[in-house]
Amino acid sequence: MWEVMGFWSRVETQLNKKTGIVINLLVPLLFGGMLLYLWEMLTIGFEVPQVLLPAPSLIGVAFANSLEMLWADFQQTFLKAVLAGFFMGCVSGIVVAVLVDKVPFLQRGLLPLGNLASALPIVGVAPIMVMWFGFDWQSKAAVVVMMTFFPMLVNTLTGLKSTDRMELDLMHSYAADYWQMLLKVRLPNALPFIFNALKINSTLALIGAIVAEFFGTPIVGMGFRISTEIGRMNVDVVWASIAVAALSGSLFYALLAFLERQFTGWHPSFRVS
Repeated sequence: MWEVMGFWSRVETQLNKKTGIVINLLVPLLFGGMLLYLWEMLTIGFEVPQVLLPAPSLIGVAFANSLEMLWADFQQTFLKAVLAGFFMGCVSGIVVAVLVDKVPFLQRGLLPLGNLASALPIVGVAPIMVMWFGFDWQSKAAVVVMMTFFPMLVNTLTGLKSTDRMELDLMHSYAADYWQMLLKVRLPNALPFIFNALKINSTLALIGAIVAEFFGTPIVGMGFRISTEIGRMNVDVVWASIAVAALSGSLFYALLAFLERQFTGWHPSFRVS
């Protein structure tokens, strides 16, 4: 009897999880479809000029007619500049956070400088990066590194300091050294903070790369496409480029959220109540 009840409870839990996943997917899709429908009806009903706000159907046509161009822009901006800068900025942020944690003196020297660097405006940094690294994707990746480094540094430091004192005392009782405690206790405890920084940086990286392309780039890239086509009054192509950027950024964020759930499922925020 108890075995049957336990089995049914497990089945019910799995069904609830699957139902929750389906609902979480359907609600945004239905809401987005409703917004697109209202957008279409309003632009047609009020005869809004295309140069001000094209209808979603016209944007879809421009998207279909510009697939090859949009794919080249996606490769240049996202697959090269965003991913390269995101990886270098986040990894360097984690490494420097460990060094700062190991040598407290660095915290007093590096954190104020990092705070200063993170406060620099993109429009001021991007032209300098173009002068230093050229017009190709490397200069945009450098901007992304500057934007993603400090959030990762601060979040990782906070995560490293969040370890419970009792856990550290237990590791000390096992004669664990600094690196053993770091790898086996402190870094795992810092994972929720690290993933939080990764999700924040996923949006910052895309914004930084696109804005940096406004200040010098080859004849390809999302930022280049937006700035060029708006000058030609091809607003439908501009919106198609924006749609590609929004979709790629959303999928990147969703991937990081999925990985966060896989690696930090033990965290209380992911427990089933």
